[in-house]
Amino acid sequence: MELFNSLFRDTEALLEKGSPKVWDYSERGCWIDIGSSELVLQKDAAYELGASGRGSANYVLFTSSPELVNKDQVLLYGPDLKDIRGDCDFARIVLLRVGVLDDDNEQVYRILKDIEFAKYHVYPEGYMVRMSPENHREQVRVSKKALKKGISFRSIGASYIKAYKKDINVLNATVIFLTAPGYDYAAMKDCAKKASDITNTLTSILEGLPTDCSVCALKGICEEVEGMKELHFGVGDKGADKGHGH
Repeated sequence: MELFNSLFRDTEALLEKGSPKVWDYSERGCWIDIGSSELVLQKDAAYELGASGRGSANYVLFTSSPELVNKDQVLLYGPDLKDIRGDCDFARIVLLRVGVLDDDNEQVYRILKDIEFAKYHVYPEGYMVRMSPENHREQVRVSKKALKKGISFRSIGASYIKAYKKDINVLNATVIFLTAPGYDYAAMKDCAKKASDITNTLTSILEGLPTDCSVCALKGICEEVEGMKELHFGVGDKGADKGHGH
């Protein structure tokens, strides 16, 4: 599962100028989960992360390499929730190490989508998340009440890690939060789009893309992502064996 590795390198380059706060994962450190989405009204909110007009990005990257992800941990670049005084830029990036998946390609990518959807099953009290998958943005409204109770990125990150690790295929999860100004949030959004393009291309390959590159709509991403073309033609060859493909 190395198709996302170039995006790991890009993400590392985008973060290299900062020194994050780092917390090891502890399930006991998870924030209160209320089991369903909570509506935080504007009058009850202290501020909004990634608010309209601010930088915002959200994406998940997969690898099987322990060199890239080998710990369950939470990283924060910028002020913690208790120290934020108003609307600010925001990004949440998740790096997941998955085991060697021995199933056929179709099963593997269904597993990856299931893992990715774990983010929709985290319901922190006083932390209302609004995602825009089309724009690769995430906005969060944080309640004044939750701040008084001691909500922090350490506890929110732990809640996300717990959700991801419910899947037996997830070996390690690192959750990165950014709230500091001065980072290239637009470039992070580009990484988010590329990650989404890779997943969508995989889905399209499994559904039977043409194997003539000159007429394929996804030629660009295939050429850009190492290993994608080999996967495409590997699937195409299987299709040809069944009477499809070339």
